[in-house]
Amino acid sequence: MNSTSTKGEGQDLGGNVKEAVGTATGDQSLRGEGIVDQLAGNAKQIAGAAREAIADPAPVVAKAKGFAQARPYATAALVGVVGLALLNTLRGK
Repeated sequence: MNSTSTKGEGQDLGGNVKEAVGTATGDQSLRGEGIVDQLAGNAKQIAGAAREAIADPAPVVAKAKGFAQARPYATAALVGVVGLALLNTLRGK
């Protein structure tokens, strides 16, 4: 777990507390801040998970190689479709 995920968990927890206090006291502003903090915390957790996934691409590469070896025709078709999509994107269609 990296620091971004940890900060996100802390912000999410703080948001839960703010929302609960705002609900208990009837303070809609505090409740709204809590919800916003929870959303921001969740976004940070997702960003941290993505950063970890990018940092260690070995499992993804191994799966891709295994798929290409097991299904060479499907791999060729997939590469062709992605290539055509990229070409059409670059041409502006």
